[in-house]
Amino acid sequence: MLALAAQAQDLGFTHVACPSLGAAMPLCTSLAHATTTLRYFTSIQPIYLAHAVEAGNTASHIHEISGGRFAFGIGVSHGPVTQRLGVTTGKPLADIREYVAAMRANEKFGGALPPIYLATLRDKMLDLAVEIADGALWANASLRGIPTQVARVPADKRAKFFMANMIPTVISDDIEAARTVNRRTLVMYATLPNYRNYWRAVGHAAQVDEFERVLDSTPREQLGEALVAVMRDEWLDDCTISGPASLVRERFAAWWATGVMPVAVMSAVDGGQAKGVTNLFAAYA
Repeated sequence: MLALAAQAQDLGFTHVACPSLGAAMPLCTSLAHATTTLRYFTSIQPIYLAHAVEAGNTASHIHEISGGRFAFGIGVSHGPVTQRLGVTTGKPLADIREYVAAMRANEKFGGALPPIYLATLRDKMLDLAVEIADGALWANASLRGIPTQVARVPADKRAKFFMANMIPTVISDDIEAARTVNRRTLVMYATLPNYRNYWRAVGHAAQVDEFERVLDSTPREQLGEALVAVMRDEWLDDCTISGPASLVRERFAAWWATGVMPVAVMSAVDGGQAKGVTNLFAAYA
């Protein structure tokens, strides 16, 4: 991953997003030493994995040693994750507000914090990000729905307010094969009420109705295949990118036009994430 990040820097890519899987904060520390100009951020670090003081201290350290290239993206994560960890959660908006306040109160001891981005999906968390943070991060967001949310950010703040969306992306001349990979990626998200509520709100009510019918009627061991079977191309192509390099570049440009940075979450029809990243590099060679 460090080698790929250094290669991305050399090729002119500006940012790398670091997911919580596999310890994002140590990875971000290593990126400070493995790269020199690349900017990077966690997307996201779940707040329940560390006390706010410890998280703030670590973020301040990475901010300093990276020369200001790091940003701290945080969120409440998802129900299945927090349940697996056995942690006690509260109300997302209140928990995030308190966490950020605790980190900021500790700055006089731990050092200056980097920019803070909040994982957002729906409007209330976006509004909170505008109020207390420096940016907002979406994942699997709707391209057709995002302009309405961007408009919620006050015009005088929009130039300095960072916005990015994590987009499952598969580059392949075989569009159907690429869609198949992205369908598998979104299975878990289709089981989450917050995502279904979001997709319903942005105009995919019929798709969400099918998800909920499957969830109500399908045995757990058959759920993945059943959800994949009802995923419509219209919904999938609104929230992910599947297809040849030319189409992928076109879709990324459409995201840039909304004011939201597209972050390619790469997979591949013929390999894993690293293969997907090399396919992305080739698409912009």
